Amino acid sequence: MTRIAFIGLGNMGGGMAANLAKAGHDVRAFDLSAEALDRAKAAGCLPVASAAEAADGAEAIVTMLPAGTHVEAVYAELFAANVAPPTLLIDCSTIDVATAKRVAEAAQAKGLTAVDAPVSGGIGAANGGTLTFMVGGSAEAFARAQPILAAMGKAVIHAGANGTGQAAKIANNMLLGATMVATCEAFLLAEKLGLDPQTFYDISSVASGQSWSMTSYCPVPGVGPDTPADHDYQGGFATALMLKDLKLAAAAAGDTGADTPMGAKAAELYQRFADDGQGGLDFSAIIRMLRG
Repeated sequence: MTRIAFIGLGNMGGGMAANLAKAGHDVRAFDLSAEALDRAKAAGCLPVASAAEAADGAEAIVTMLPAGTHVEAVYAELFAANVAPPTLLIDCSTIDVATAKRVAEAAQAKGLTAVDAPVSGGIGAANGGTLTFMVGGSAEAFARAQPILAAMGKAVIHAGANGTGQAAKIANNMLLGATMVATCEAFLLAEKLGLDPQTFYDISSVASGQSWSMTSYCPVPGVGPDTPADHDYQGGFATALMLKDLKLAAAAAGDTGADTPMGAKAAELYQRFADDGQGGLDFSAIIRMLRG
């Protein structure tokens, strides 16, 4: 059993912390939301009043926060609380690569071990313990983080040095965002051409157009496996979060000189959808905008 501080109990973090407790770890949980703390307590975690209190005596500290500014603020609080070696810092937030590297360097300057470990899989996978983790950090740090992350996921993959976990997540979600738009367009074109959606799915899912957006996360209700489309696009991965990741990808492309026209177009389309007040819907709901 490992004593773990878990900071950030939102839609993703709540399920992740619960799975750590389920695996037998001593989880001290903190969030600004009283409701989130109540859910964590019901799941077997010990709610505490601050990030510093959660970190007191912890062997590992997991953060799952909205943005890089929040991660830097929490790390500053932890450093001020004199979190000491050999504490392991695992940041599962999705943030920009530069911030991920910066907070890891700050941690290492204090003798701490840090990894960036963003996730793929959405709320269902967070609750079910089937997330995929992309981990940036040294081989030694990865070896320490792997058993903790494995309690929350189905795959834990070492991407390379600090920052590469975030790089993998940003590139992956740019691909996902663009692929989902293309999948929606294909279904709508097939419909206009007189094809039944299920028939098109049956063909494309075993043909060269097959993708995860098609076979695992179909944007059309009643077609393929159960997805947010079957629940009026509630739950899943919010459009606002997809847009956040696409903006991170666009910023990274600008910083590195990478040409990403499909990623840029996907960001433009999701921005329009979010501006129309649909940011809380699952990102596959963009099919509604494309339908007109």
